[in-house]
Amino acid sequence: MKFRPMALVAIVSTLPFAAQAQSAKDAPGLVVELNATEDVEGACRLTFLVENETATAIDTANYQVVIFDAAGVFERFTLFGFRDLPAERPRVRQFDVRDIACENLGRVLINGLSGCTVDGADSEICDKTPTLRSRTEVELLG
Repeated sequence: MKFRPMALVAIVSTLPFAAQAQSAKDAPGLVVELNATEDVEGACRLTFLVENETATAIDTANYQVVIFDAAGVFERFTLFGFRDLPAERPRVRQFDVRDIACENLGRVLINGLSGCTVDGADSEICDKTPTLRSRTEVELLG
């Protein structure tokens, strides 16, 4: 096999770009998991597991949320305040959605950021769409 230095240079010179593209795609952020639903006193309680993988402690993270019923029909707008989210530590947050049974809940849409603070100042760290997943029958969208 004949050694081709120009081919080797071409391959090696693309490696930093490939690594950069991969790291941008896998950039750490917030992971929001709808972990459980439970009917409680006239409400459906949504339990979220949130992991802050940004390496920055977040003072507050508030998201505008849209609730859809099991038929996919708009139910209501609401605001979920996830409060403080320490870096690299999971947190569990619960929200009660009044006047709806969990069996009648179909989708939860993270519609947009309402506010995010780091070190007491507004921050854009929460603005990227978080990684979303659900362990329930209720779909979590963003």
